[in-house]
Amino acid sequence: MKDLLILSIYKIIKKPYLLMFKKNPAWDLTIQDYLNYSEDSLGFHLGNFLVQSNLEIQPQLEDHDIHHVLTNIGITVLDEIDMQFYLWGNGRKTPSSFTGILAGLLFYPLHFKRFNSIYKKGKQAHRFYDLDFSKMLSQPIQTIQFAFNIK
Repeated sequence: MKDLLILSIYKIIKKPYLLMFKKNPAWDLTIQDYLNYSEDSLGFHLGNFLVQSNLEIQPQLEDHDIHHVLTNIGITVLDEIDMQFYLWGNGRKTPSSFTGILAGLLFYPLHFKRFNSIYKKGKQAHRFYDLDFSKMLSQPIQTIQFAFNIK
């Protein structure tokens, strides 16, 4: 029930969030375009993540999926909350991150230690949350993770 409520809130705020905060253009690439990158690249791993997770590309939100790929954080509701804690630790202070963190603390207070651990991982990583990943799709994923201390 909690997960359903959180997903409903996400669906309600997604469009206003895009209109108000996401000024970047969509990347205009298909999943097949991503899969055409070399197998060690960020682009290939993004395509593989989308296929394995049975997801479609969300225009203007490609960087969110990249964050999942780089951090190896899944896509369940709890994982999405983990992602917001990780990104908050990495310096991303946005309404969507705050909303995810608040939802986590309100609906999953018993997971506080987990969230705190994830937050610390984000804090230990070098700032990467706001990079232009569209220019990094051909780069080896392990090189990016190492360079930014993403664990």
